[in-house]
Amino acid sequence: MPQLTAPVTGVRTSFLAAMDEFLAEGTDPNTLLAHEIEEFGRVWHRPDGFAEYVGRLRAEALEETPRPEGWVPHTNLWFLDGDVFLGRLAIRHRLTPFLHELGGHIGYTVRPCARRSGHATAMLRQALPYARGLGIDSVLLTCDLTNIASRKVIEANGGVLEDERGGKRRYWIRTDL
Repeated sequence: MPQLTAPVTGVRTSFLAAMDEFLAEGTDPNTLLAHEIEEFGRVWHRPDGFAEYVGRLRAEALEETPRPEGWVPHTNLWFLDGDVFLGRLAIRHRLTPFLHELGGHIGYTVRPCARRSGHATAMLRQALPYARGLGIDSVLLTCDLTNIASRKVIEANGGVLEDERGGKRRYWIRTDL
């Protein structure tokens, strides 16, 4: 059964195949994934480059880790089925004004070949105890108004719609459910 786990080097082959799928699909240049492809895409094919990338992802959870202005500490988790990379999720430890409006606490993505299999719903469900462990009682999740799949994932996990603004639906989910 797939599980969320901290990033690990042992899934490099599957991870790289997933990145090829994302690149073939086209990535939004404003996403975290696009930033990582730009920064690490040339080195993560090498085992040492991939190990550096994994270490960087793990360090993002630490308050003292340098990060771009406006970025907050976040816990990166990968959704793995054995050594198969299915998706990823990030839990932002706190909200900036921007994240409160448009980004939320949690962002997630499932690799294209694994979509429509319930993985996003399971990932979000498994992430709620992690968020609770970070002291977050309720998480904010946002999705584009037109993203019906993400809306269903959020609602299946108890998301309560607060409002719509800036082209986004904004939901809150209690982490103690």
